[in-house]
Amino acid sequence: MKHFLNIKDNSYISLRKILLDAKKRKFKRKNFETLEIDKDRPLKDNLLIQMFEKSSLRTRLSFYLAIRQLGGSALTLRPDELHLSKGGESIADTARILSSFGNIFMLRTDDEKKLNNFQKYLSIPLINGLSPNSHPTQILSDIFTIEEITKKNVSQTNICWIGDSNNVLNSLIEASEKFSFNLKIGCPKKYHSSFKLHNWFKNNNDKIRIFDNPNDAIKGADVVLTDKVISMNDKVNKKKKIKDFSNFKITSKLMSLSKNAFLLHCLPRGNEVSDDVFFSKRSKVWQQAQNRVHVQKSILLFCLNKLR
Repeated sequence: MKHFLNIKDNSYISLRKILLDAKKRKFKRKNFETLEIDKDRPLKDNLLIQMFEKSSLRTRLSFYLAIRQLGGSALTLRPDELHLSKGGESIADTARILSSFGNIFMLRTDDEKKLNNFQKYLSIPLINGLSPNSHPTQILSDIFTIEEITKKNVSQTNICWIGDSNNVLNSLIEASEKFSFNLKIGCPKKYHSSFKLHNWFKNNNDKIRIFDNPNDAIKGADVVLTDKVISMNDKVNKKKKIKDFSNFKITSKLMSLSKNAFLLHCLPRGNEVSDDVFFSKRSKVWQQAQNRVHVQKSILLFCLNKLR
């Protein structure tokens, strides 16, 4: 079995195998209904247990459909329903119960330490559905979408991030190292202090560049990625942070400085993108969201050693 916690923990070959399998599976489902099961039913009788400590729409739906289309079933838990939250049951005991009932566990958490502790005690694979430091399933799906749209290897793509130095950007930086694509980051100077950001700049300064002016960051971009300025459970002065990012809003004027770039947004959105861009032909956010299902199917297979 294999865990899937961060992009950096996996080899390029493994990540590429996941993407290739997702591409094949999506092609084979051209005329399938949403709940129609893949013909090979590779995860028949397997149970995915997923737990959400943070709000979720796309991750919840896409993992549910992923396991269903592979022939398995999903059980969704909320922490306030468990003894783990209210009854003082330990993560070690909870993990042993999960391992005895399920085949794979997906956790969306606001506590990085909890993710690591579950990894320690589980005897089934663990998938990170989002944590404070990482969102690997989102970014691997985004790589899939970028290659699907551009019809070329992502290493030949100039990617631009406009926004906060958050968990999604952390995973994007890790992906830049694995897939060797150029990444330009537009972010206010006072938000450059991410520990992970600085480490990656030191090691990959030829591929990753940061700008405190969005106009400079977006020049030459093939794709622009962004996320909400105010993340879930963001413990900051929200009014001040929105003001700090006011010049980083993605507008038609800003997009015009790119190389006919298209827009990706992991959603939900705030006011970081203007409506005329978000609902334009350059916006590929719905295709991006739907591709989560296909890539996460292949991640499930990868973790359970059933990737062909």
